[in-house]
Amino acid sequence: MRKKIAILGSGANGTAIGVDLIRAGLDVTLIDQWPAHVEALRANGARIEMPDENIEQEVEACHLCDVATFTEPFDIVFLLFKAYDTPWAARLIEPYLAEDGILVGVQNGMSYDAMVNAVGVKRAMACVIEVASELHEPGIIKRSSPPDGGSWFAIGSADPATIGREQEVADVLGHAGVVEISDDILAAKWMKLVSNAMTLATTALVGLPIDEAVELPGMRELMLKAGAEALSAGEARGHAIKPIYGLKPEDMENTNQLLELLHDKLMSFTRPGTLTTVLMDHLKNRQSETGDVNGAVVETLRDRGGMAPANAAIVEITERIRRGEIAPSPENLELIRELVAT
Repeated sequence: MRKKIAILGSGANGTAIGVDLIRAGLDVTLIDQWPAHVEALRANGARIEMPDENIEQEVEACHLCDVATFTEPFDIVFLLFKAYDTPWAARLIEPYLAEDGILVGVQNGMSYDAMVNAVGVKRAMACVIEVASELHEPGIIKRSSPPDGGSWFAIGSADPATIGREQEVADVLGHAGVVEISDDILAAKWMKLVSNAMTLATTALVGLPIDEAVELPGMRELMLKAGAEALSAGEARGHAIKPIYGLKPEDMENTNQLLELLHDKLMSFTRPGTLTTVLMDHLKNRQSETGDVNGAVVETLRDRGGMAPANAAIVEITERIRRGEIAPSPENLELIRELVAT
């Protein structure tokens, strides 16, 4: 029987992934909270602009309010809303998830527990995502990591209740990029959080694409300090070091420069001019996931009597930008240095 699939949170990455699945012949419904985007998808289909190819694809797009009209349950729901939206989004879709369905958190941050609280351990699975895409205009996605080059996922069971079903999800996501099955998905998600703590909010503070931001004096040092704190927090949480981004276990084990390795691997498939999701949030005056990434590092170490000064400074400057007190600018690196020094 043909699986019914939903993309809950069909923004930039969600729409791009959804189009990949539709082009593979799968039954996919896109659901999003931006009305103009949904209406554009309905009127014109999705346009995916990639470095070497542009795709136009008809899609079935729904507003959040349309969820109440659904009559057939979904077998797989890929959740791509922001991490902080997970509690309400998971509860919204729970009645429309099949009894033996799977809700997959294709997100940054550690959102697995919130999904479990909504749908139960038998219907929740965690995923690590690395897809680079941007949504500036309704219905039009700029994707710099095509499915056959640069898009990567890790899927895995965080509870014995879903062991054995990983390949089912991997076979679907495989149409959108390279998929690996992790034997410790929560540790893998924390390793992605380490990478995100170094990159997302950190480079967004200066208002530049990743490749330009990392060239600023002091940026690489700040990124590595934030990453070191995130690694310490992961150790405190009991997470092992797991390979991500297609790295092998021996790559991670046989280096004394793990953070540099993660950084360089990420940069190797980051195209020039790529904006992080946090910078996109700044440009749209929208809340970012900084609290779910850098904030999680601060909270983890604080709860255990430690400190994370770099991540705490990144969170504070991000909040100032959010409140409109300052703008993203290279000058914010000096503010960070002052906060870390106090």
